[in-house]
Amino acid sequence: MDIGDLHFTYGNVAVFAVALFLLAGVYSFVKQGLKIAALIVLVLAALAFTGGVMWL
Repeated sequence: MDIGDLHFTYGNVAVFAVALFLLAGVYSFVKQGLKIAALIVLVLAALAFTGGVMWL
């Protein structure tokens, strides 16, 4: 798979934006000391990112 095969759509970009937003939430929770919440949000971010990659 070379880079020319990737087709970014608004949907793909939106899914990756959600993943980045969730990663920002992970950072915020870790700063507040809420490690369990950070772990849950990290799993959600990983799922969103994986969904975005599979959608490509």
